Parts: sequence; structure tokens; C-alpha cells
Amino acid sequence: MIKRRIILNLLVLIISFLLFYAFLPALNFKNIGFYFYIFIVIILFIIANSIFTGMNDGESNYKISKYLSKIILILVLIIISGGISSFVLFRAKDYSKIISLKEGDFSKDVERVDFDKIPSVDRDTARRLGLRKMGEVGDLVSQYDIDDTYSQVNIKGKPVRVSSLKYANIFKWFKNFKQGIPYYISVDMVSQKAELNKLSKPMKYSLSDKFSRNIYRHLRFTHPTYIYDEVNLEIDDQGKPFWVAPVLKPKVGLFGGFDSIGVVIVDASTGEVSDYSADEVPEWIDRVYSADLIIDQLNYNGKYKNGYINSKLNQVGVTVPTEGYNYLSLGKDIYLYTGITSVTADQSNIGFVLVNMRTKDTKFYPLSSAEEFSVMESASGTVQEKNYNATFPILININDRATYFMSLKDNAGLTKMYALVDAESYQKVAVGNTIPEAVSRYSKFNNQIDIRNSETVKEEIIISDIKPVVIDGTTNFIIKAEDKEKLYIAPVNISRDLVFLKTGDSIKVKSVEGRDEINILSLE
Repeated sequence: MIKRRIILNLLVLIISFLLFYAFLPALNFKNIGFYFYIFIVIILFIIANSIFTGMNDGESNYKISKYLSKIILILVLIIISGGISSFVLFRAKDYSKIISLKEGDFSKDVERVDFDKIPSVDRDTARRLGLRKMGEVGDLVSQYDIDDTYSQVNIKGKPVRVSSLKYANIFKWFKNFKQGIPYYISVDMVSQKAELNKLSKPMKYSLSDKFSRNIYRHLRFTHPTYIYDEVNLEIDDQGKPFWVAPVLKPKVGLFGGFDSIGVVIVDASTGEVSDYSADEVPEWIDRVYSADLIIDQLNYNGKYKNGYINSKLNQVGVTVPTEGYNYLSLGKDIYLYTGITSVTADQSNIGFVLVNMRTKDTKFYPLSSAEEFSVMESASGTVQEKNYNATFPILININDRATYFMSLKDNAGLTKMYALVDAESYQKVAVGNTIPEAVSRYSKFNNQIDIRNSETVKEEIIISDIKPVVIDGTTNFIIKAEDKEKLYIAPVNISRDLVFLKTGDSIKVKSVEGRDEINILSLE
């Protein structure tokens, strides 16, 4: 009898471990999943001991089951009290303070975009480019697939989308796990160049690995009590891959208002683990806070800053983020962009926010503008005969104006054109087959000058860069001059010699200066 009891309880322990191994709950009283796991384990023990009820030791089994039932009752009371302590009705102001917004100056905080450095690759385009690159290596295609994550990161100051390869299936894992994953995919968001990057040390820990080498399992057994957010692949400036796992902690009561307090970084090749608090994270790390976490916190701030009752009844000053978001690469950091709209507004924003994904530094820019999906419809409607669909826009600075930039794709998902829309007036839409062409057309909206009434200047400039752009059927040359901030615009019809100019040439021009560009009238 005793032997049977021992065997049965050992079986319950084994099942409990297997459940933990499969679902990986954080062993943390502030994690609701922990309580569900304990409930299941206790119920298994109650069932195991109830099997002996009615036998000679039935009274002992009854006492054990009764004791375990009391533990369940205590855990239920903890959950109820923890839920009440986190209930937004009582803690609305605390929720609103998890993230703080400072008012920013867009023209100062966001540098004017260089038209040949505008990131134009979204996740869908990155997937297509990555698959095309992967198809060039036949042996890899038969053994590996590409993970669909394609996280946006900065590598040496450049915006890049990166994604790990993954084992095609469990059979391919058994065949290849000893050698690991030898490559990762990167897609330059400006040049649209996809690269298959070979690693000097293959990745032995990944999302698609099994057993102890699965990255989530490796993290759980390294830190059993940590509550993790979404794990991302990041690449340091030397091209080495790491898995970055933000660590969460509730800020309101026992279960509410999660915020990131640091990260765990895992060397994808060796499995070596490093911990950093949120204020000590290395600069090459781009994501300490996930996009979903930031959006939740912006919702809390907008809805509950004037109290819970106000959020439901009067709704004075209640705001919410718009449905979509995108990322901007500014300096060494990645920023989340999303519009902010009044909860009662329709198709308009009262401003937008930029949130640093590493530091959570958040700035609000009060700017009455069109809501992003209205902008997308406006851009698509400009070329409605082509049935192109606009991607979700990013916000850039052109001529010190907040400007939406988006790609226009055909039904096959291929980028065909580019669009720029003035954030304050979404009726001002400029489209072009190339980014420079769209930028030049857009500049006309905000740089109109009356040449007849403007002073002409004769000067000599040295060309640092020159590019031809077709605008409304006419070829124009956009010229960067040394020691000059503004671009020079020269129509081809002023001189045939324009087509022969190159970087380093010195030319004498007659020009007239506008607010943000210089129009060349003739070559001297």
C-alpha cells in the first residue's frame, strides 16, 4: 500500500515537472500564471490521494486532501486581494503615471531627413526580400526556414531588420542541432539589400531549438522567478547575435501595470547569460520595452490621468493612441511612433508621441493632423487607378515639417511607388516612382517662391553629390554642395552640361534661394 502511494505521488511529481517544462510559468507570486500552475499540481495530488480513500488509510488521505484544499483557498484569497489591489477603478492615477510624457519640439528633436536615407522596408517587404535571398542557397532551404519576426534594430547607426533562421521541422532539428544555425538574415531598410550573414560561431540557442536549448526554456531555468516579455533577436556592432529578454514587474498592486525593470541578454552561440537593470543597458541594445507594453501604458496615461470616473463619463481630456504604430531610427536608438487622438474624435489626431524603446523617454508633439489610416487612404486615392495599397506611415522631418512617408504596393505586395503626406494637411500628397522624386514634388508644397521678385545670386559651388530625378515628365538634378545645408535644384533644360556633372566638379551658377532649397536658374 505504501509502495503504491509512493509510486503514485512520484508520478504526480513527474507530471508536474513536465507541465512546468512545457508551459514554463514564472515561479513568482506576482505572476497570475504561477497560481494556475499550483492549482493544477494540487488538484493532481488530491486526485492521487483520493484513489486511496475508503482503504485502511482513508482517514489519512482525507486529511491530506483537506490540507491541500486549504492551500487552494489561501491562493484564491491571494488572487482576489491581489486583483482588488490592482483594480483600475481604485488605482487609475497610479496606472496613468507608469509612463510620463514631456512636450517636445519636432524640428529640434527629429533631424531633417536625408532623402537617400529614408527607411522604406516594412516587415512584409523584409520577408519577401529575405525569402528571395534564402532561395539563392539551395542547401539551406531544405534544412531551415526564416523566422517571420524581422525585428527593426540599429546596427552601426543604420536601421536594419534582422531575423534568425529556424529549423524547418523537428526532424531537421535532430539532423542539424549539433552544428546549430549558421546564418541570420538582415535587410537594410534604406538600400533594401538583403544579406545572409554567416556566423563564425553558429547559434545554438534559438526560438526553434528544442529542449534545454529553446531560448524561452533556457531563460526560465536560468531565472525561474523572472517574468519575461517578448524575446527579440538583436545584433551588436560586431555582427554577433544575442537574444534580449525584457524583465517585467507589476507597478500597481500585485498584478497590475507591468513595466520593464531590465533585460536578460543571452549569447545566441554559447548560451551565456547577462543581466542588466533598465538604467544600465548597453547602448547597442535597442529594445528594453516592447511595443505592446508601451501602447498599454499610453492607453493608461491617456484614459486615467483625470481619474477612472472621468474616463467613463465626462471624458474630459481623455486620449488614446491610434490603432497602428511604427518605428523611427534616430541616432543610435529606435523610437516607437504613434498618433494620439481624443477618445471622441473622428479621423484626426491631436498630436503624436515618440518613445525611446531603450530608455522609455517619451515626448508628445501637439500637432493637429490627420489620423494615419485616413492618410493611407489619401495616398492610395492619389493613384486610385492603380489599386495600390499604402503601408502604415512613418513620421519624418522634411523642411522642418512633420511628414508621413509610406510605400505604395500592388496586390502582389511589391513596392511600386512612394508617397509623402503633410501631417497637418493630408490633402497635400506627393507621389513618385522613386523616393527622391516624391521628395522633390513634396518640397514644392512648402517651398514655393516667386522667382521674379526674388534676388538672384551668382556663386561657385563644389558638387558633393548629384542625382537626376524625373518630376512631372521633366528631368531635374538634385545637387548637394560642399559647405551648404540646402539642396540645389536644376532643371535639365537650363543646360545640357548638367548630364555630365559629377561629384567633385566645381561649377558657377546663377540661383535664387527659397526657404529650404535653392533653385538654379542657369550655369555660368
